[in-house]
Amino acid sequence: MVTRLRALGMQWTTVVPLLAVVLLVFTWGRDLPGAIVAVVTLILAGAVLSAVHHAEVIAHRVGEPFGSLVLAVAVTIIEVALIVTLMADGGDKSSTLARDTVFAAVMITCNGIVGLCLLVGALRHRVAVFNPEGTGAALATVATLATLCLVLPTFTTTKPGPEFTTAQLTFAAVASLVLYGIFVTTQTVRHRDYFLPLTKQGEVIDADSHAEGPSSRDAKLSLALLAFALIGVVGLAKGVSPTIESGVESAGLPHAVVGVIIALLVLLPETIAAARAARRDRVQTSLNLALGSAMASIGLTIPAVAVASVWLSGPLVLGLSSTHMVLLALTVIVGTLTVVPGRATPLQGGVHLVLFAAFLELAITP
Repeated sequence: MVTRLRALGMQWTTVVPLLAVVLLVFTWGRDLPGAIVAVVTLILAGAVLSAVHHAEVIAHRVGEPFGSLVLAVAVTIIEVALIVTLMADGGDKSSTLARDTVFAAVMITCNGIVGLCLLVGALRHRVAVFNPEGTGAALATVATLATLCLVLPTFTTTKPGPEFTTAQLTFAAVASLVLYGIFVTTQTVRHRDYFLPLTKQGEVIDADSHAEGPSSRDAKLSLALLAFALIGVVGLAKGVSPTIESGVESAGLPHAVVGVIIALLVLLPETIAAARAARRDRVQTSLNLALGSAMASIGLTIPAVAVASVWLSGPLVLGLSSTHMVLLALTVIVGTLTVVPGRATPLQGGVHLVLFAAFLELAITP
């Protein structure tokens, strides 16, 4: 009976990503009626769960922190493609799209996912334990990238408005790639042990090294199906975005809310994977996913947008408003105080979740 259930689960996680891509092909660029939107939303949810399953298979095969890196980079690459596509189609209305999406991703990951995982880990295991050296390095990189790419444009004076000149945008893009490359090298090669889960006594756990991992064939199949699932998630999210936009407009909400909703949908696979890791007392894995996603979102989006700006018409607004800068600064301060001890109680998780709730509230009523 157990074998039959496992086979059924494998079949389901195989079929749904392919079905999502097929549905994406038939719905791309079309106005969808309400019934089709409901079907798309259902398949979208299935693709999210499938993506989490295949990401965990890959993570089990390659070990940490490579598994977290695979999911974070895969989601971000497709997210970047979505941003550039929407900017190309949106004209002047999309001038703030890159900024809004990247900032939403930072708030969702650094407060929403981090807060949820700390809360889940601490409630289930009394104290959430992680490595402050690796997590602190990740947070410092995220803070530097966010400041260079999202805060400085508000204060530069060469070009009016919260925009970079071509030279400044080029520097920000190159600096983002360099910092991200250095971090990935640190995480996966030179100081890999800083990003592995810890026991409550502070001993490094070489994640799941004791368990027999999936075969190379199964891992390659999961990698392909993960790609299909993520393409389906992001593409179908774009397909339902006109319905989301009309609903947001009907409710009289700011247009930036659309970007927040889409970012929440796109980051849902990482959120579920991170929460599952926290339940297994692998909070370091959760933080690798959250902060790695924030870092990849900035480090890959800004260079891509810089290249795309060569042929995109209209302004490219990257600078944050004063309200968002306050939220970002508070996130960095609270994140630093959370990371330094290397241990967290439910209080720290609650603080981050309150910051995330404040971001959502200010997105709705700026």
